[in-house]
Amino acid sequence: MKRIIISGGGTGGHIYPAITIYKEIMKQQPDAQVLYVGTKHGLEADLVPKENIEFVTLPVQGLQRKLSLGTLVTMGKTAYSLIKANSIISSFKPDVVIGTGGYVCGPILMAAALRNIPTLIQEQNVIAGITNKILSRFVDVVAVGYNEAAKSFDKAKQVVYTGNPVRPDVLVDSRVEGRKHFGLSDDIFTVLIAGGSRGARTINNAMIDVHKHFQGKDGIKLIHITGNGEYTSVLEKLGINDGSGLGESSLILPYLHDMPKALAATDLAVFRSGAIGLAELAVRGIPSVLVPYPYAAEDHQTYNARIFVQEGAAHMIVDKVLTSHDLIGEIEMFMANRELLAQMGASALHLGKPNAAHDIAELALSIAK
Repeated sequence: MKRIIISGGGTGGHIYPAITIYKEIMKQQPDAQVLYVGTKHGLEADLVPKENIEFVTLPVQGLQRKLSLGTLVTMGKTAYSLIKANSIISSFKPDVVIGTGGYVCGPILMAAALRNIPTLIQEQNVIAGITNKILSRFVDVVAVGYNEAAKSFDKAKQVVYTGNPVRPDVLVDSRVEGRKHFGLSDDIFTVLIAGGSRGARTINNAMIDVHKHFQGKDGIKLIHITGNGEYTSVLEKLGINDGSGLGESSLILPYLHDMPKALAATDLAVFRSGAIGLAELAVRGIPSVLVPYPYAAEDHQTYNARIFVQEGAAHMIVDKVLTSHDLIGEIEMFMANRELLAQMGASALHLGKPNAAHDIAELALSIAK
């Protein structure tokens, strides 16, 4: 029976891959014992217990750029986290430790590596995060989501290109099933607009006039997920009381639990370019218009998007110049040019790695003690 620690925290981009890898490990090794190490205040504190995974926390946070009292407090927490991480390892006795990113991975992976316990990190982005860059010098293997990410890990012992793990349910629904769920006939051109779990204000603002432009027009459906914090504001700007208030052309939602069904139904996506969102578009073969989040660490979303643009799977619009006119132009161009849409869909599919979670789990189990 293998004993495995998984760690990843802060954002969904680190936590969802960790949960996906956990589920794949349990398929391959049903008697495995898994412990998840996260933070008390991160999204993982809410998501991980819902999956019935044993969960413990470390008191760690990111270092600030300037020296201040806050920096000293953070350094104190980091030192304490290393002691606590060492205690967790002594108590749990893992055969392998897996990290998927976020500051919380630092202490637990470092403590494991220093004790010669096999370690693996999974890097989702083209440009690696600072924590993973540092850890790559100590861990046994780095699994990268993009081939190009290997450049960030020139000091690593071993780098393996696996692709990014996607939830199995993303691939379950057929186009017919997805369209049936949303009440769409096959001739309705369907655009899925989403800015990640928190929404994207720039995209939401640009969408106001896009909804107005297509209102009442036949043959199109805009499924717009605003994020919980932006939903009321979007409705107010449109002068409607609920998300179906514009008629058949638009459906506006704060959040969508059935995202796999929406992906199955979609002809074109307007997305940010977080690594996991892109991985899901790729395995479904969905062409996209990408608007990278400009404040992501190391501007990694722009680098992620560029890969899709270079491969012919997406168009990119810079956040600060995005307008409703741009989005209307892109949508109408794709509606009129289905051949290009199909070509870009095929290019997206070529970038997809549907077996990534399986391969990462297999890799982790292969290096376990």
